[in-house]
Amino acid sequence: MKAAGFLLLVAGWLLVVCALVLLKAGVARNAFTLAGLGVEILGLVLAVRAHLVPPEPRHGFPGHGGAGQGGLDRI
Repeated sequence: MKAAGFLLLVAGWLLVVCALVLLKAGVARNAFTLAGLGVEILGLVLAVRAHLVPPEPRHGFPGHGGAGQGGLDRI
């Protein structure tokens, strides 16, 4: 997911640059620029989520085999 996020960041940046260079000012240029920014935001979200530390498992929560489930804690 890290690689996908960073590739989307680069792809969005290239989309914006190509739209600014190749298209004349108007609706198409604005639409492609906004689409590129959207792709960059999606890539940033994926990259940030890939770097988050997963939460620790909660012991004792019903149905997850923690304390009180009849395991080794009764010995």
